[in-house]
Amino acid sequence: MTIRTRLTLWYSGMLLVSLLLMSGVLYYELIFERRPAVPVEQQEEPPRQITEILFLYGAPTLAMLLVGGWFLMRRTLAPVEAITAAAELVHSGNLRERLPRSGNGDELDHLTGVLNAMLVRLDESFQRIREFTLHASHELKTPLTIMRGEVEGLIALPSATPAQRELLAGHLEEIQRLAQIVDNLTLLTKADAGLVRLAQEDVPLHELVREAFDDAGVLGAPLALEVELIECETAHVRGDRDRLRQVLLNLVDNAVKYNEPGGSITIRLHCAGPKARVTVSNTGPGIAPEELPRVFDRFHRGNAARRLHAGGCGLGLNIAQWIVAAHRGSLVIDSQPAGRTTTTVSLPCGGTPDPDASVVRTENNSAAHKMTSACSRLYRTR
Repeated sequence: MTIRTRLTLWYSGMLLVSLLLMSGVLYYELIFERRPAVPVEQQEEPPRQITEILFLYGAPTLAMLLVGGWFLMRRTLAPVEAITAAAELVHSGNLRERLPRSGNGDELDHLTGVLNAMLVRLDESFQRIREFTLHASHELKTPLTIMRGEVEGLIALPSATPAQRELLAGHLEEIQRLAQIVDNLTLLTKADAGLVRLAQEDVPLHELVREAFDDAGVLGAPLALEVELIECETAHVRGDRDRLRQVLLNLVDNAVKYNEPGGSITIRLHCAGPKARVTVSNTGPGIAPEELPRVFDRFHRGNAARRLHAGGCGLGLNIAQWIVAAHRGSLVIDSQPAGRTTTTVSLPCGGTPDPDASVVRTENNSAAHKMTSACSRLYRTR
């Protein structure tokens, strides 16, 4: 129940009680006290007199008070509605928005000033967190690069034994994983600060889907996964080709990691009106209903990830969601425990196909697949 409704009910109740009291006073003053002084043949029925008085004077007064009270409450609570509407637009990405102040110095105006001061403090805190993350990730890149170079040099030494090379290879993989985490944190921090600029070009989405299909076959080979491209309609979107390819690679990588030996993966691209939809579905343990709302949270790793000892640090889906949102699209995950998990990417269709660019990229696809096979580990983050 809203404040306006509560105030209206209280106000109406008070008016009703006042009307009843007025009726009692009128009955006592006009009828009970004066009845002995009036001859019996001239006395009217008391209910009739009271009804006439209330109808002629009480009803208009009550209506006027109700209308006036409703108008007064509406004007009084209008600033609350304005503050509520403005507060709903405030989130972590636009903490510099301020709530409107009436300037009349009342309690609501003072409350608005306090809330605006709180937003200033929150904005400063978020800004310090972003700066710290950017500086920390930048400082970590140099020692990680040095460590990777030194480990690679030790692996290449002729005197290194097979056991030493295997141990160093494990260290190198962890260094690469840590470097990928730092890169992802840097990307997300810059995205939060609005420092990432995406390319705006015509992207043949069907080509990226076919590349993702090939990548899924390479990644799923050790588990003997059956990968099927059931539909791939021609679709062009406007955006950043590399970032969109990163999204699809992340989705097929998750479909492989959170699968079961001998399972299956299905990929589909179809156009539904002005939208191009890419769905990636896989068998596996699935996601529990209580975990679905948190799958896009940063550093969140569900029970399936811990049970399967899957790699990643819980940033991949958050990055994918940001990339899709930056392309004015949506990313939705539907899953049932011990059932199929389906991820759907919806993007607005746009752009004009460029035949020359399409030919050049088709010729370069084979090189892109080779590079994908060599670098797939670097993207295996969720």
